[in-house]
Amino acid sequence: MWEQLRPWLEARGREAVHAAALAARLLGRALLSTWTLVRPAVVLTLNVVAALILLFEEWGWRPLSNLVARLARFPLWAKTELWIAGLPPYGALMALGVPSAILIPAKLLGVYLLATGHLITATMVIVAAKLASTALIARIFLLTKPALMQMGWFARTYETFVPWQEALFARIRASWVWRYGRIVKWRMGNYLRDAWRRWRPRLEAAWREMQPRIADLGQRLRAGARDVWMRLASARRGAPRQLPPPGRNR
Repeated sequence: MWEQLRPWLEARGREAVHAAALAARLLGRALLSTWTLVRPAVVLTLNVVAALILLFEEWGWRPLSNLVARLARFPLWAKTELWIAGLPPYGALMALGVPSAILIPAKLLGVYLLATGHLITATMVIVAAKLASTALIARIFLLTKPALMQMGWFARTYETFVPWQEALFARIRASWVWRYGRIVKWRMGNYLRDAWRRWRPRLEAAWREMQPRIADLGQRLRAGARDVWMRLASARRGAPRQLPPPGRNR
């Protein structure tokens, strides 16, 4: 019985293996054809995303960090930065998470406003919280980097990531997406400078025209406040003295 079934099973097995190999080749060709079709779109998307990250790195991370650094002119902020810079390695690592934790309530407020239909206000709150968090993290990282680099795993990760990032950004800077972004930035800068030159005389004239009105409004508000205060003081002086209730010892 087995001797009769064995050739048939072997033949069926060879057919199954051949069919599986054929299906695998067809699937591979289909995937290759699909990748050939979608590859330009995927590469373009990745280039755009990477370019946006690089734009944020150059136009967001560094300017925000420099903006926070200006707060060192205030003594309390300068002392705080000195304290952060003197933290031990793992204390410095924990300090990086403090800005995100502090701004969680603001982000939750943005989500609540978004859920209640206040789209514009929610967007402004979330964006402001994100910018503040990024600025603080960028500044804290610069202050704590020497301490963080004392941890072996962090130093190895940083030394592996940064060269890869720089190589990636070098390729991005050579792409047409980045070059076009630079052109757009240059055009926008020229447009804003031209708009400011055109509108500056008008704004200065409007401000000079509004200054007397603002000063007059301030005088009226101060006069009204003085009048209300004098009326309250007069009412307090003219109020009859309240006698204690009968039977109460003076």
